[in-house]
Amino acid sequence: MPDIAPDARYFDQVMSNVRPDRLPLYEHIIVPAFMERVAGTKFAHHEAPGGDIDAFMKPFCAFFRDMGYDTVSYEVCVGAVFPEPRALCGGQGPVQSREDLEAVDWAGLADRYWALAEPRFAALARHLPPGMKAVGGVGNGVFELAETLVGLECLPFLDADDPEAHALLYVRIGDLLVALWTRFLDRYGHLFAACRFGDDLGFRSSLLTSPSVVRERIIPQYRRVIDLAHARGGKFIYHSCGCIFEIMEDMLALGIDAKHSNEDAIAPFDRWIDDYGARIALLGGIDVDFLCRATPAEIYEATLRKGAGYRAKARGYAIGSGNSIPDYIPVDNYLAMVRASRALREEG
Repeated sequence: MPDIAPDARYFDQVMSNVRPDRLPLYEHIIVPAFMERVAGTKFAHHEAPGGDIDAFMKPFCAFFRDMGYDTVSYEVCVGAVFPEPRALCGGQGPVQSREDLEAVDWAGLADRYWALAEPRFAALARHLPPGMKAVGGVGNGVFELAETLVGLECLPFLDADDPEAHALLYVRIGDLLVALWTRFLDRYGHLFAACRFGDDLGFRSSLLTSPSVVRERIIPQYRRVIDLAHARGGKFIYHSCGCIFEIMEDMLALGIDAKHSNEDAIAPFDRWIDDYGARIALLGGIDVDFLCRATPAEIYEATLRKGAGYRAKARGYAIGSGNSIPDYIPVDNYLAMVRASRALREEG
């Protein structure tokens, strides 16, 4: 692929919901194991504690540059330091009662987080290519961390048994996130074109919890983090999978600057543009299932056609997958999307 000098100012235009002078590419996550398949070199293992973090971060950042991105997507997730058994992916977590909640060492979680995250963000600062900025920050949102501590199936039981403890759970998570984001923004905020966390609130047909829980317990904690980013002049991307149209107006009222994650089986990307594109930037648009199943030729043609259409309709728009690039996407399919995106990018 021909070189295109990265320039994060184009992504800044997107985040201001302005049609960019040059179309940026964006991905929420590209799994390092997938990068290894494209690059033909092994480096992902260096991100593990005790590894050579510079040996990880240099090729990680270079991948985004070489593929034509203006930003490097990177976050360190809070849930990685939560006590076992972690229940984000199912099962019962360590907090099932008020007593369990009060036993959580919140200060210790913050210390463990920074022991994990500080070397990684410092390495990102050393290896961020010229012209580029990062997108991400402190990974995991409020609901994902509640799931991690309690378990999706167990959260309604905690609410029924002790609604005050259930409410306090979200406040404690919010307190932790505010402390982590404050330190992150003070030390590394200048490196980031946009802050974000992923907090999947939905599945294909509905929310994963009740709208009242979202509005009364989750959104107030979102506001604390988003206000921190905005107070420092930053922008905020909200990533959530699933059918969350029921609470999207609440999210817009928080002042989010962009939304990411879309699935054609839930709604065509045009709906997101038609309903929200006048108020926030929208990212993605190329369905992950399509990226897995179609041929490279089909993906190239569809990306050209859809990307041109989305860019013409939206104000702030950056092209990429509707979710992320996991290891099971065929390499040639991903590269077809990137080639088509870069062709659109070169048109201006």
